[in-house]
Amino acid sequence: MFPVDYMRNKRRKFKRNYIFTSTLLLLTIAITYNAWSKSKSNFPFYNNLTAFADTIPPSKDTIPVKKITDSLPPSKDTVIVGDTDILLDSTGLLLTDSAKRKVVDTFSVKMSKDSIDGPIDYKAKDSMILDVSGKKLFLYGETDVKYKDINLTAPEIIFDQQTNIVKARMRLDTAGKVIAPAKLVQADIVTESDSLEFNFKTQKGLSHSSYFQQAELYNFAEVVKKVDAQTIYAYKGRFTTCNYDTPHFAFRSKRIKYITKKVAVTGPVGVEFENVPVLPVILPFGMFPMKQGRQSGILPPQFTVIETLGVGLEGLGYYKVISDNFDITTRADIYSYGSWRLNISPTYRVRYKYNGSLNFSYQNMHTGFKGDPDYNKTKSYSLNWSHRTDSKARPGVSFSASVNTMSSSYAKYNTTNAYVNQTNSSNYSYSQPLAFTNQLSSSISYQKSWINKPYNLSVNLNHSQNTLNKTVNLNLPDINFNVTTLYPLQPKEMVGSGKWYQKLGIGYTGSVKGQAMFYDTAFSFRQLIDTFQYGAQHNIPITLALPQLGPIQISPGFSYQERWYSQKLHRQWVDSTNSVSKQIEKGFFTARDISMSISFSTSMFGTLTMKNKDAKIQAIRHTMRPQLSIGYKPDLSQSYYRNTQIDSLGHYAMLSQFDGSTYGSFGYGRSGSIGFGIDNFLEMKVRNKRDTASAGDEQSEEEGVKKVKIIDGFGITSSYNLLADSFNLSNFNIYARSTLFEKINITASANIDPYQTDQYGYRVNKYAWSGEKFSLGRITNGSLAVSTSFKSKPKDEKKDKKVEDQYDNYDNLTADEMQSQMDYIRRNPSEFVDFNIPWSVNVSYSLSFSKTLQTDSLSYTYKTNFSSSLQFNGDFSLTEKWKMGANGYFDFRTLKIPSFSMYITREMHCWQMSINVTPFGPWRSFNISIFPKSGMLRDLKINRTRTFRNY
Repeated sequence: MFPVDYMRNKRRKFKRNYIFTSTLLLLTIAITYNAWSKSKSNFPFYNNLTAFADTIPPSKDTIPVKKITDSLPPSKDTVIVGDTDILLDSTGLLLTDSAKRKVVDTFSVKMSKDSIDGPIDYKAKDSMILDVSGKKLFLYGETDVKYKDINLTAPEIIFDQQTNIVKARMRLDTAGKVIAPAKLVQADIVTESDSLEFNFKTQKGLSHSSYFQQAELYNFAEVVKKVDAQTIYAYKGRFTTCNYDTPHFAFRSKRIKYITKKVAVTGPVGVEFENVPVLPVILPFGMFPMKQGRQSGILPPQFTVIETLGVGLEGLGYYKVISDNFDITTRADIYSYGSWRLNISPTYRVRYKYNGSLNFSYQNMHTGFKGDPDYNKTKSYSLNWSHRTDSKARPGVSFSASVNTMSSSYAKYNTTNAYVNQTNSSNYSYSQPLAFTNQLSSSISYQKSWINKPYNLSVNLNHSQNTLNKTVNLNLPDINFNVTTLYPLQPKEMVGSGKWYQKLGIGYTGSVKGQAMFYDTAFSFRQLIDTFQYGAQHNIPITLALPQLGPIQISPGFSYQERWYSQKLHRQWVDSTNSVSKQIEKGFFTARDISMSISFSTSMFGTLTMKNKDAKIQAIRHTMRPQLSIGYKPDLSQSYYRNTQIDSLGHYAMLSQFDGSTYGSFGYGRSGSIGFGIDNFLEMKVRNKRDTASAGDEQSEEEGVKKVKIIDGFGITSSYNLLADSFNLSNFNIYARSTLFEKINITASANIDPYQTDQYGYRVNKYAWSGEKFSLGRITNGSLAVSTSFKSKPKDEKKDKKVEDQYDNYDNLTADEMQSQMDYIRRNPSEFVDFNIPWSVNVSYSLSFSKTLQTDSLSYTYKTNFSSSLQFNGDFSLTEKWKMGANGYFDFRTLKIPSFSMYITREMHCWQMSINVTPFGPWRSFNISIFPKSGMLRDLKINRTRTFRNY
């Protein structure tokens, strides 16, 4: 380095003699080139100088060059210097623009060994000094040097052309504070140092007191040596996933080797918190993977204690990446009382074609010890398969699978607290713990739609299982073939709306189904064959869209149906047993049905406008959609209905021989019915609270009013059979839908029987309102679902939007992957706490009931099957760093809480602590864990779990 006074004098002389230096430099270049061209020798300095000539700032006051006419024949031996487009002929003179256009470079310059293979772009805010004899360049101020993918900034930079080494260092102000560090950026690696040396040619470097980042690791080392573009060595280093200058925790090691985007390997490594080392925690070596994407490796276990299984290790396994399209996860759970569980989960994927996953679990459970009265040994399994094809792989063709099956005792002894999705009778979806689930279903579906053709095909395999009564029902296959409505009277090129008869349409729907039933504990192939039955159904609808008569839309229709059966059911009352005997006859049987109808529909509305324009409610609008239909169905099913005695009191009922078949039987008797119904929609216009529009400003008034829905739908439907000899009026179906205050969703439905019953509970042909006591009817079943959610405004709107964008990535997941993610969130809610929202509450309530006739030798009563539950979850912030939450559901039928858990979590910047407690229920558990937030160190967590099961 030069003395400070010397450098200041050099800068003054550089400014005074700038014009002279620029001219001298150009003449030097010309003479050098002339000497090179005559001697045919390699001049290394010239080759290196070309990279820097374009960066010397040109002077506006230059010496004029002698003009050369276009007639001057140019030399073929020319050279381009830097980016300044300076062309010289063989005598060293500059060429004019017209001469440049005629120049053709016909020779290749032999590069010297010490030259670099790319241009260097540099600049400095203060000053630049070029030492021609020493072949060095000095940059001062806010400097910036760029070479390929390398960017170097520092207060001071020195470049040595002979060695291709650049030196940079930081600068301190008069108060001793760092003005700016020496910063080197190469690709995605950023290094900030007190001083550094870097060779542009060999890509090697050495720095002191350096900070740099590799993947999720923030690193600091006293000395850093870069041997190539991928490998870095560090001496007395510290690395962490905390991005603070003084991290909350870190790993320290004397020697560290980094391989970019692959791994960090250390010698003896220790852990420290707040710069305080934890002396007992010292490992002989460490390996920290930094490679992005899927990587094979060991999956660490989780320590747990379960009262009936003993001490255990759960989740010990290995993840193996076999190829880009296939990987497999193997996990094992081992318990001290002898129980164990094995899980094998392969996944596969082919981009833009298909993806899927399989999960097979086998468990051997021992509860208690041998010889104990409560000792039990159970073997069970569970199988899940999910598959989905990409719609772009084969347009018009799709294949999907969702298979869920298991032994009836698997859920009882499962300790993973898994959840499954359920749907109640009111079509309300909710999640339920696996241990409380008694219904499982599976489906495998293949669908094909012919492009530009009016038909499509679907083939399905369905499975349903009840783990309580241990029955398994299979539907295989279930084939459906549909032809969309065709218009045979319509010309190929129709102009306008066409004639009314040209809208006559005909379609076809056909299906074939096979089904079987067996018990999972006593499965045999013979039983499967004995219970297997098949059937087919054909439906040909004919429709006609007549022109609208004013506000009334008229739609006539005709339908022909035919069903094929593989068995008949013969029933007969047996006095000796006081029961109905059943006998199945195998064979091929058919049944047919014809129906015709015409329907009328319209829409009416009325608006109540308030006279006071300043009123909060400006108007109420009511829309009614009445419907009326007339239908006729002849009696084609009389031949397979039998009047059969059903009890010892002599009651008879018309029973079909095709009851219990794949498609059921057609209705008995002829029908000439009138169907009727009405649907209502109610909304109102409300003035906004923030509205400041004047009464005379019509445009402002319209903008200051918003529409609010009061009732989304409310209606009733029924029908009356004119040709029936009794029970002409059908049951009334009532439904309602509403969203109150844009927050509370309500859905309700009910079925009302308009007829009275006798003393034994059987219907009699007498209306409910015709007796002494007025009644609208008897409610046979109903359902109600209410759900709502409330949360406070986020503290930071930008952060909340960032979280929403993060969860939008779930749209690319398969249904099985999405379910797996949701299961993990439910089991570990404290790991997904949003501290940006101070509080949130979610509540949903579902109710369903049905009345069935219960008979015995002494009484006849209606039994109400009642199901009602309340699901809830919520959280609130105790402080900015502490949060508390709970989730569970309450069963109103048993007046118990089958599932409840609560948690407390502490946000610690780069770490998080959580406490999960399940105080009561079928299983009770306690868990406390402290873990880093980084995905790289996710398995590096302190965990303590105890579980108590009540089997």
